[in-house]
Amino acid sequence: MSHTLADEIRRRLGDLSPAERKVARVLLAGYPAAVFETVATIAERASVSAPTVLRCASRLGFKGFPDLQAALRSELDARTASPITLYENSGSSEHSASARPEGTSDPRLGAALSLVRQAVSQTFDEVAPHEFYDAVNLLSDPRRRVHVAGGRFTHLLAQYLGLHLTQFRDQVHFLPDRDVERASFLTQLARRDVTVVFDYRRYEPDKTVMAELARERGGKVIVFTDPWLSPAAAHADVVLTTQVTSDSPYDSLTPALALVESLVAAVLDRIGDEGHERMKMSESVAKRTGLI
Repeated sequence: MSHTLADEIRRRLGDLSPAERKVARVLLAGYPAAVFETVATIAERASVSAPTVLRCASRLGFKGFPDLQAALRSELDARTASPITLYENSGSSEHSASARPEGTSDPRLGAALSLVRQAVSQTFDEVAPHEFYDAVNLLSDPRRRVHVAGGRFTHLLAQYLGLHLTQFRDQVHFLPDRDVERASFLTQLARRDVTVVFDYRRYEPDKTVMAELARERGGKVIVFTDPWLSPAAAHADVVLTTQVTSDSPYDSLTPALALVESLVAAVLDRIGDEGHERMKMSESVAKRTGLI
């Protein structure tokens, strides 16, 4: 499973001395670029001594500060990995067929099932409850318009979320495909809007711009992304990270889909009777017009 250096720093904050925590906060505040600063620069920004920066790196589990920086370089390589890169590296992959859950006779299916279970479980373990319920509150607010957008593959997740939301609330919109319509759509982003962006490696610059525009207009932004974090996360009010480990060169979206379904259920529960009435009206109209 994928852990970032930032995750590790946050996890070990309680083990650090007060001075070392200052260093850790400087690294997190400017992550990832701050990690590549010199020890002297980081010490100055944290108002500590250079030896404190070195001790912080050691307390985080690294042999020294260069070792910490090397770990981040490896992480950034993974962040931009393409399916081709993952395929070419699969010979040394962790995705071994030896992981066979009980009751599964086929080694390949057993390994795939084990990875999926682990990825989904870790995703739900790592989602911060306050982030999840902030997303629920935003998406269930009837005063807010909701806009959803995804990427090359994740547009499927955006549509899945949006189509469910349209069943029980008003004002749900999808990012248009055509350039002129898309420009008009982005121009109309406003203060009471919630923009939901799905952006997984390799990240798409237009999703970051969309999140940035939404924040500039005073709106709220929810970003679904992988453990390496889309650049769009820098403009988000809520960041929901999901694991992507799979037994192929392609990132798995199964954990993200599971989280989307949980979010949909929670939003419907929060909306309550009004959502139920909207669902019944939609069903009635669909039957009357022969759509179902």
